[in-house]
Amino acid sequence: MTKLITEDGLKKIQDELEHRRTIVRQNIANAIKEAKEQGDLSENAEYSEAKHQQAENEARIAELEFMLKESTVVTHDKATDKVQMGSQVKVKFDGSETEFTIVGSNEANPGEMKISNESPLGKGFLGKKKGDEVEIDTPGGKVKYKILEVK
Repeated sequence: MTKLITEDGLKKIQDELEHRRTIVRQNIANAIKEAKEQGDLSENAEYSEAKHQQAENEARIAELEFMLKESTVVTHDKATDKVQMGSQVKVKFDGSETEFTIVGSNEANPGEMKISNESPLGKGFLGKKKGDEVEIDTPGGKVKYKILEVK
């Protein structure tokens, strides 16, 4: 299933993949080499740990490669006033204001206010514009959001 991703999200994946293929792989290879030089591998904790790190790194590389293969980059059209992937949306609800960025599901990070286009909020905001009111079903019940700004 193809996942949507922003240009920023694509760059982050590509950067992490490059880092893991070069720097991390080399560091792990050096750790394995040093551990092997210590002799008996059957009781060598450093060797076991390095091999574990190698397996984790290779699994993450495979995951990143799969994400790149299965992702479609969506460009942010700054000429439109409608909420789309990559938009920053300033909203008001329950008397407070907050700003979200709409991103692909692989990029979502609620701590950074990056919400997935597949989340209830993301789905509710997509296609809307400044001044629109949106009612979203949340785990805590229905919440009304007024869109104040779309960038």
